[in-house]
Amino acid sequence: RCSLGFNVTKGGEPYFITAGHCTEGITTWSDSSGNVIGENEASSFPDNDYGLVKYTADVDHPSEVNLYNGSSQAISGAAEATVGMEVTRSGSTTQVHDGTVTGLDATVNYGNGDIVNGLIQTDVCAEPGDSGGSLFSGDQAIGLTSGGSGDCTSGGETFFQPVTEALSATGTQIG
Repeated sequence: RCSLGFNVTKGGEPYFITAGHCTEGITTWSDSSGNVIGENEASSFPDNDYGLVKYTADVDHPSEVNLYNGSSQAISGAAEATVGMEVTRSGSTTQVHDGTVTGLDATVNYGNGDIVNGLIQTDVCAEPGDSGGSLFSGDQAIGLTSGGSGDCTSGGETFFQPVTEALSATGTQIG
């Protein structure tokens, strides 16, 4: 199980981006009820960690992030992370957690030969199932949850695929 990152458009059609290790080896994407809502269009993992899914079902796809408190954060664009930037992560396992960008262009070895480069390093916690979910700062999309260590009880460190790279590589835009 993974989390959806950001809704995007390509040629006027609705898509979303998530982690590449979530889309790798799958053909369709289902919602939490098990209904198929999209099909995998592209994956880049390892080296990068982003995937693109095309919506195939008539479901809402607003340009916003679920804050899991009945509200959402509108997303109007994408921005590069900077060290010290205050960021928020949203994911389906642990919902919403805040933190700070602590490093850029990090390389992480997830084992099994899966090495990912160019990641955003943060002190935000995450747990399995949060992968692919959004990292944002205000109304700007920043990253896609890739992986890390620790958990949201004891704290942790999480790495994110930069959204700007995923958008340019897939020819998509936030929307």
